[in-house]
Amino acid sequence: QVKLEESGGGFVQAGASLRLSCTASGGPFTNYAMGWFRQAPGKEREFVASINWGGSNTRYSGSVKGRFAISRDNENFAVYLQMNNVTSEDTAVYYCAADGYMSGQYSPSRQADEYDYWGQGIQVTVSS
Repeated sequence: QVKLEESGGGFVQAGASLRLSCTASGGPFTNYAMGWFRQAPGKEREFVASINWGGSNTRYSGSVKGRFAISRDNENFAVYLQMNNVTSEDTAVYYCAADGYMSGQYSPSRQADEYDYWGQGIQVTVSS
């Protein structure tokens, strides 16, 4: 099956920056829209960012727009989430996801149920 693996999480202080990475295998990565979602304890999973096949179109939640940036490297089957000026509200498990049905060529989805493959998640903890 398609496998997604996140890396780059950890403990950081408020105001710091970090970059999450997601490496994909087992599928035509170039034809997958990719997304990042997160889930804090006791909260529902929420959309963070998404990116279309070629990386030219991106979407962000209002809470991260201007602070986070999603990008992809199709040659290396990877997608990234650059997180800048993090706050305690960014503390969550972050999940990488792929839309495996050749959709999202131009408009990557914000909806979790439209993604077909998920990584196991990686913890990001921001201390004040």
